[in-house]
Amino acid sequence: MRNPRAHDKPAFSSLSAILAFSALLPTLAQGALPAETADGWTLRKETDNIRVYTIDQEDSSFKAFKAEALMDTSLENLMAVMVNPKSCVEWVHNCTRSQAFGDGSFHDRYAYSVNDMPWPVADRDYVLRIRTHGEQTTGEVVMDLNAVPDRREEIDGLVRVDRSDTLYRFIPEGDKTHMVWIQHTDPNGAIPGWLVNSLLVDIPVRSMEQLEQVTRQERYQGHTLVYDDEGKLVDVVSPSQSGDD
Repeated sequence: MRNPRAHDKPAFSSLSAILAFSALLPTLAQGALPAETADGWTLRKETDNIRVYTIDQEDSSFKAFKAEALMDTSLENLMAVMVNPKSCVEWVHNCTRSQAFGDGSFHDRYAYSVNDMPWPVADRDYVLRIRTHGEQTTGEVVMDLNAVPDRREEIDGLVRVDRSDTLYRFIPEGDKTHMVWIQHTDPNGAIPGWLVNSLLVDIPVRSMEQLEQVTRQERYQGHTLVYDDEGKLVDVVSPSQSGDD
């Protein structure tokens, strides 16, 4: 295996990383999502470092959102959180339960999560296939999450989300990380329009703010990105796994 990404490598600009990484994207099942650069994105909210856009989604009454932020944390810290199957409850707004299940690998695995919804709307649960790819040459990592509702039995009292597609893109910029989050979810069942519109903006803003804080926890420090001889990301290992304890 090659050495992990060196911190003293020159930082790639967002545009350069996206272009260099484009050859990888056909391997990801993101056809249901609008492109990052698609016409029609409308800015809905902007904070100090987070911008959230929405766009109409074909064949759905629910919009997709795109959230972008320059996170004041390293790619290694972010990926340490993202590969933890239980981390959803730590940073995703309203996520109350999360776990891995079934057979899987670093590149292709499954997760189950539950999202709390305001009364009287029933809580939603998700069964997700998660695929992760990364390139050492750019340092960029892409995670692709798609609903696979039939892989687990439904639970009484919860509404199973049967259509959800998410793309996370992480681009290292020095000691910081540019994050792009694109998602379209059909929450299934009857949900008031005001609630949907609120969630589209509030969830990514609150979640990204919390994610930045979570990456600073001690248990997410000192992780290493491991690449194979072809420069493909194959793992994220803790200090104890890498022998740095």
